Amino acid sequence: MKPINDRVVVLPAAAEKKTKGGIIIPDTAKEKPQMGKVIAVGPGKEGIKPTVKKGDKVLYGKYAGQEFQFDSKDYLIMREDDILIVL
Repeated sequence: MKPINDRVVVLPAAAEKKTKGGIIIPDTAKEKPQMGKVIAVGPGKEGIKPTVKKGDKVLYGKYAGQEFQFDSKDYLIMREDDILIVL
C-alpha cells in the first residue's frame, strides 16, 4: 500500500470485548476504536513533509477516515490532519 499526498493508512486497534469489571460487551454496543497503528504514509502535500511515520501509534477523531478492507483486514485511510496525537 502506498497512499498519495497527505493520506495515512491506519490499522485500528481492536474494540474492547470486556469491561474492566469483566462484563462482556455485545457486538452491537461496541464503540469504534479511536486508536491505531500507522501502516503507511504518503509523501506529503505541496512540499510539506508528513509528521507521522510508519509504526507510530496514533489517536484520531471518532468519525475520521474511510474504512476499507485489504487482505481480509480492516483499515482506515485518512488525511494526516485527522490525526490528533502521536502516542
